[in-house]
Formats: sequence, C-alpha cells, structure tokens
Amino acid sequence: MNAIRAAEPGQFQTLVFDELKKLDVPADRLNEARFFIEAFFERMAQADHALHTEARWAALIADLLGFARERAPGKAKVRVYNPGVSGTRAVVEVVTDDMPFLVDTVSMVAAAHADIHAIIHPVLPVKRSASGELEAMGTGDHAESIMRFEIDRIDDTELDTVKANVETALADVREAVADWRAMRGKMQEVADDLGKRSLPYTAEEVHEASEFLRWVADNHFTFMGYREYEVVADAGDDVLRTVEGSGLGILRGAERSLAPRSLRTLVASELPRSGSTDAIILTKTNARSPMHRAGYMDYIGVLKFDGQGRPVAEQRFLGLFSSNAYMAHPQHVPLVRDKCEAVMARSGLKRDSHSGKALRHILDTLPRDELFQCSADELFALATGLLELAQRTRTRLFIRRDSYGRFFSCLVFIPRDRFNTAVRERVEGVLREAFHGEHVDSAVLMGEAALVRLHVTVRPRIGDHPVYDAAEIEAKITSIARNWYDELRDELVHTGGEQQGIILANRYGKALPAGYVDEVSPAIAAADVRALAGLDGPDAISMSFYHPPHRPEELRFKVYRSGSDIALSEVLPQLENLGLRVLTEHMYEVKVGDGSLYIQDFEVQPVGRLAFDVSQVGTIFEDAFEQIWRGNAENDGFNRLVLGAKLNWRQVAVLRGYCKYLLQTGVAFSQAYMEDALNRYPAIAGLIIELFNAAFDPARETMDDAQRQRAGELLSHEMHALMDQDTLAAHPGLIGNLVSSLALPREQQSAVVEDAINALLDNVSSLDEDRILRSFIALVHATLRTSFFQAWDGVFRPYIAFKFDSHKVPELAKPVPFREIFVYAPRVEGIHLRFGSVARG
Repeated sequence: MNAIRAAEPGQFQTLVFDELKKLDVPADRLNEARFFIEAFFERMAQADHALHTEARWAALIADLLGFARERAPGKAKVRVYNPGVSGTRAVVEVVTDDMPFLVDTVSMVAAAHADIHAIIHPVLPVKRSASGELEAMGTGDHAESIMRFEIDRIDDTELDTVKANVETALADVREAVADWRAMRGKMQEVADDLGKRSLPYTAEEVHEASEFLRWVADNHFTFMGYREYEVVADAGDDVLRTVEGSGLGILRGAERSLAPRSLRTLVASELPRSGSTDAIILTKTNARSPMHRAGYMDYIGVLKFDGQGRPVAEQRFLGLFSSNAYMAHPQHVPLVRDKCEAVMARSGLKRDSHSGKALRHILDTLPRDELFQCSADELFALATGLLELAQRTRTRLFIRRDSYGRFFSCLVFIPRDRFNTAVRERVEGVLREAFHGEHVDSAVLMGEAALVRLHVTVRPRIGDHPVYDAAEIEAKITSIARNWYDELRDELVHTGGEQQGIILANRYGKALPAGYVDEVSPAIAAADVRALAGLDGPDAISMSFYHPPHRPEELRFKVYRSGSDIALSEVLPQLENLGLRVLTEHMYEVKVGDGSLYIQDFEVQPVGRLAFDVSQVGTIFEDAFEQIWRGNAENDGFNRLVLGAKLNWRQVAVLRGYCKYLLQTGVAFSQAYMEDALNRYPAIAGLIIELFNAAFDPARETMDDAQRQRAGELLSHEMHALMDQDTLAAHPGLIGNLVSSLALPREQQSAVVEDAINALLDNVSSLDEDRILRSFIALVHATLRTSFFQAWDGVFRPYIAFKFDSHKVPELAKPVPFREIFVYAPRVEGIHLRFGSVARG
C-alpha cells in the first residue's frame, strides 16, 4: 500500500509539508504554508489524497500560494490552464472574497465545459495591503475563498473562454450578494405598499398577494436582480422604459436591455383579470441563471395600475426560488394555497374520502413551478386529470403553455417498468419537434408509484407560436413508451383473442428471462408463449421449425420442454441425421409457478439443398424429431428423407423396415449404403412410397373428387420439386400421368408409378445404387399385405408388419419359403416363415 493511502489525515498534511520544505519557499513563509496546507486538506475526502503524490501536492500548493499573493481589491482573480504537456486534467483556480454561491457558480460554469473531478475550496482569514498584496494568512478579519477545480483537459484555445465565463459569473455573484439586502428590502417595501395602491382586485386578493411577497422575502428566494419600468408614450405607442438608477444586483451598473419596449409585448397587459395572481407576474425568464444554479431564472413582477385598471409600471425581481420554497408545503405558501383550496372546493370531493385525500396528495407533490405559475383553471384541469390517471399503468401527457408565451411545460407520466434513458431522450425529441424547441430541460421523479413523472420544459424560438395537437403528441409518446411486453401482449391478443391473450401475457410475459427479451422479437415470442402454454404434463415437448421474419436467410429449430431441457449431445445426432447442421444454441429457462419450462433455440443449416420450403415440411419435421426423441423412430440416415423427399416419419419407417428385411436376407449392401442410395435419389424414394400407397392405402379407393384433386396437387408439387429439369424435359407427361392415375384402379396406379420410377432409374449411374433401388421396388411388389395403415382408436400401431410372397423377393437364398411375415419396430425385429399354404404345427 502506498504512503498516500497508508497515512492518517494529520500525517498526510505533515508529509506534504515536508515535501514543500524541500522547495524554494522562503523560511518566513513556512508557517503560512503550514496553515494553508491544513486548511487545504481539512474537508478533502481521504480517498482524494491519491489524486497526486505528496511531492506533487506540495508543488501545486506552492504554486497556488504564489498565485494568491496578489489580488486587486473587490475583484476575483482567476486562472485556467492545462498543466504539463501530457496531463489529462485542466485546472481552474480562483482567489476571491468569501461570499455565498461561489463554489456553486464556478462548478456550474466549469461543468458546462468539462467533467469535474476534484473541488477544493478552503476559506481562510487573510490580511492584505491597500494594493492587494498578501501580508498575512491565518489572521485578520477578512475571509477569502481559494478554490481549485480539476476538470477534464480542454483545448488550449478554449482556456480564455472558460476564464472569461468564470470571471463574468463571479462578477454577477458579487453584484447580487452586494445588493441582496436592498433587493429584499424592495420586496418587503412593495408588499407593504401593495394595499395602498389602486388595483383592480378585491381586498382579499391584494392581501394574499402581499403575503406572498413577504413569504418570498423570508429566505424563499435567491435575489439576483431588480429593476423598475414605467409605461410612457413614444411615437404614438405605449412603451415600457427602464427607470434610470433603479437597477440592483445583476441589473445595475451597465444595465441590460435598456431599449424601450412596446407595451404590446408586455403580455401581462392582455391577461384576463382572474384573481390575485394577476397582481403578481410569476414565470421564468428566457435567460439562464448566471450563478448558483443552471436553471432559467424566476421572474416576479409586480404591476402598478391607473384608475382604469391599465398597467402603468412594473417592479421586476429576478432570481431563483430557494430550496426552502420548493420544500414548503403548498398550504403554507400564499397564492398557492388559495389555488389549491379552489381546486379542492371545485372538485366537490370530501376531504377525508379516498379521492379527496388522493387529490390533496397530487397537489402536494406537483412540481412547485407548476403551482406557482398555473392559473386556478389550469391547476384544476391538471390535478383532476392526474386523479383520473391514479395508479393505472398508462402513458399520459399534460401540456401547459406559459401565460407569457415563453415556454411549454409538459408533464409526462410513463409506467416505471417502461421508462429508461432512451425513452426519456425520445420523448424529449418528440416534444422538441412539436413545440419547435430551441432549448429543452427535463427532470425525472421516480418514487414508489407505478408511474414515473417526467417534467419537460420546451422553449421555442423567440417569436415562434407553434400550433400543436395534444392528442397526436400523446399518441407518439405512448408509442415510444410501449415496451417489448406491450408488443407481446398485443401479438397474443391479436392471435388468440383478448381474454386468452391477456391471460397468456400475464402468466408468461414477465417469466421470460432478460436475455430472451433482448434477443427475440415480440412476434416470435408470442408463438413461443403459445407453445409453452400448450405443454401438458411433466414430459411434454413441442417444436417449431421456421425462418425468423426479421432474418429470413436464417433457419431456426426450437424445442419447448417441460421438466428439463434436452442435452445437446442428444440433440446434435438427431438433427444431423435429419439433414441439419447445428451452428448455435440458445437455451432459456422460463420459471412459471413452482416449475420450469425450457426453450432451446437452435440455429441450423441444411447439409444439402432444401427442395421444399420450411412451411411445407415444418410440421412433418417437428413430428419426426419428437418421435425419434421419444424412441418411436430410429435415429439413422433414413431420416434425411423427411426434408429431402418430404416423407413423414412413418413413411420413412416403411423404407427402413424394407432395409432391415433386406439385411435379414443377407443382402450384400450395408444399411448406410442403402440410406445413401435413397437419399441421393429422393424422387425415387418418394415414388417407392407412392407405389406402396397405390398398392395398400385404403383411402385410395374412397377418395372423393375434392380429396383426389388435393392429393394430385400435392403429388405434382412434390415431383416438380424433386425432379430436375432435364428429366422433366425428357419425360414431359410423367408428372401429369402420375396425377391422372389417382382416379384409376390400384393396378393401373401401380403401373403408372412404376413407369415413372423406371424413367428415373435411367439417371442412376451406379450399378450398386441401381440394384439397391430395384430391390426396394421389388419388395413393394412382393408385399401381399401390411399393418401400416391399421389404427386402433385412431392410433397407429407402434410396429409395421409386412407379409411377403417370398418367391418375388430377388436373390433370396434357398430354400425359399412360401410366405414370410416380417415385423419391424425400433426395439424389435422378427420374421415368421411358412413353407406352405397350410400351416403344420
């Protein structure tokens, strides 16, 4: 651990002082330096000691002491510099008379240019000569503030700008602090005088206005400037002219905005007389505060009227309402309490009722600027609107146009689970565009309520009067505030109806893990939720084979499971034998109630070309995967025919059963070789099944015209997908003959199918593959009966039985039986041989 971290606070100052003594500091100033070091580190967090080494602290303190040795009386001394060539920080240093708002003001100016990393601001008693020369430090009755700010390094060309901005701000602080008693006295004087003036208000209204001014003067306002104006005639127009010599604070000296202003631009002259609020103008200026806080200055104007009720003069105060004002209860604030009481009375609610208490709470928690600036009617509309909103999780917008046309105050309420920085920025963008905003300020209140309050103040360009549609703006904000879960609920409602959709959204929406929400679109998630809801039992499984709508070039396969997920080592060989290569897997656990459901999302890639669209083979593929996983079908290369030839898992089982029988007969080819032969010629494999169906499918004899037409369309589509163009060109009537044969007797159907197979066999180049394919065709011809199409209570048997005429089986070893019955199932194979038409036992 280094010395900086190990040293106690007092020890650290000693270490720095020891380093300072090594520098070229006159001996008579060492006591002064020791005192300054103690004050410098007195309120610094111990962690900040590590910003520099002791030697570096000693050097910069010596430099700062040198900078503070001379200062012109009544003026701040400021310097801004980038220390060193390779440093990462810039430094702002100030020496000035101690007064309020110094640290706040310099921080505000510095933060406008760069991030602040350290603020050190000891206040010390000093003694200076008349010329500003430092004579003593640690003694004297005059205090000075010596400040050091470390900020991000800034461009050398910007140093002078920062210095000038700090000097200007500190000059404003000096003026405001020098005149604050006079400005406060002016407000008290106006409050006392208000009742004596000729005003177009009732005595109660005038009294309340006077009380408000006294309340403001009682440490509820940071006074920055004061000036008086009078209405005079000039070139046929009434203008508002500054009363010379009336300025105080930042409005005295080189007085700003001295040009007379047409009274028509004084919006207060055109306001309706609706109560005591009109005796006092409460708004925000178009200028930001030059000190203390960076917000726009508060404007308190008190009007004088003639006998006809026309304004003839204004006394204007500029500043900021203090933190005491913002924390004050509305019932304790004159003017505001009258407006709140008017809202309560107008609502007709009992004060001790639920709604009455809720309305009072709304008034108590509204932004204080809204309470100050709203008219009674505006406050009633806002408060009752919020009462209707209550705890409902919906987005609402309340817009108030400043009475003087300077800004729009927008209160936006957004469900807290949908609010984030991105939403805030997008909402600000919508409001900026709607109100032609040049400047936008916002504040967020996020408490325990279901809604977050975003207060956005938009200032349009001066002279601009935007026309807006509040409902349209609210609709845009509602769209922005909609989150992923809203989109999911809408998708579920759209596809399953409102009742079922909301039930599913509430049950599964929040249970979906964060990673899933980030990666999956609401449309896909809705399909996933429906699949999860369909899982019934502890060992249920469901699948989805699809192209993602937003990435149609990708191919995905999802498995939905209850109980537990499927091990990747189990899934990979199954998918590979189905003709897919697994690229990535995303596994999500969805905790619902006391159990868990699982979504396994595989990104896959077909090993070869997909002859059929995913939408056409998706269902049979999903069914095949489930049956393989449950053990009802074997996991081998025959399964590639599901995607390759559009065969369902039971039709694949027929070909597998024939293969198993051939192996029993001692055929010279392995199962893998036979699998490859059929997969290399999927059209022939499909026609072998078509030959099998023509011979044994009971439905072939009972199809009506509509069913026959549908079967013909499917057969035509499959053959067009599986046959190459050269074959179709060489045999133009091949597919048409197949379709037409569906209306013929079984024997003729079989003949047409075999003709088609023979045409395709001409393209088989390998003699071995030709022998394999002809063996399967021969087995279909040798089959007398099969149990394939038998179903008990609508469920097919888990095995397939074939009865063969053994003499039609090619190359069967002698002695050749009369008949054979071969039974195939994934877990068992058996054969029964008969050597005569009559069984002898």
